[in-house]
Amino acid sequence: MLAACAPGPQTVTPPPANPPAGMQYLYGSGEAAALSVQAFAMLVSHATAAAKARPAQSVVLASGASLDQPRFVPCGDKPLAAVFDVDETVLLNIGYEYHDARSGKGYDEAAWDAWERTGAGAVSPVPGAVAALAQLRAAGVTVVFNTNRSAANAAATAQAISAAGLGQAVHGQTLFLKGDDAMGSGKDGRRATIAGRYCVIAMGGDQLGDFSDLFNAGQPVAARRAATASPSMAALWGRGWFILPNPVYGSGLKGGFDDVFPMDRRWALPTDGEK
Repeated sequence: MLAACAPGPQTVTPPPANPPAGMQYLYGSGEAAALSVQAFAMLVSHATAAAKARPAQSVVLASGASLDQPRFVPCGDKPLAAVFDVDETVLLNIGYEYHDARSGKGYDEAAWDAWERTGAGAVSPVPGAVAALAQLRAAGVTVVFNTNRSAANAAATAQAISAAGLGQAVHGQTLFLKGDDAMGSGKDGRRATIAGRYCVIAMGGDQLGDFSDLFNAGQPVAARRAATASPSMAALWGRGWFILPNPVYGSGLKGGFDDVFPMDRRWALPTDGEK
């Protein structure tokens, strides 16, 4: 009777033999490193030229602008700045993603909060970021970080930025975080605050929301992709807006077969009779 009630053997799922393909690419590949170095080189080239020319308008969309009809915050005589997302833009969360890959559990809010508070010793800079940020500062361009890390962990995030060799960040001055306003993970409010203080001549991020919340307005996958490549937006990529690769997580990882593979672009292996 007792033997019949005893629990059976527990099945333990072994950790995966290798990290997911996206992590292999972003955190391990030379290709991702080259893309990042390339993006930062282009950003510095653009920003240093813009700093000398002293533009009349920033690269931050003004209130009321649309993706079809972009308008930008005027610069006036405000000091120059470049604005960056943090995670997977200037800083790689190597330690957290290792934990995520080995556990197989996926994103966990409590684990991420613990990582923000304690992970400063297990981060790395994005290739090209350290040199680029130093060059910007040397050219008189203030480096500002706008991230969806929590305002409650501001000191720990500043420590992580410093530990990665990316310089100093001061909350409310050169570091803006989720919780600084009432817009949650939306960044437009923080961008407006930054653009009110600075003439923003370049922005860097790994998600479209790092440039405008308009990209996250619930468009279908194909429509969002088309908007990103439309003439009004295409004029900004590499000319003020600079995107970094991130195939690991974020707003770009969505869509079913019908979203990603148009019906008129599908192919099947020919049968013998069709060769």
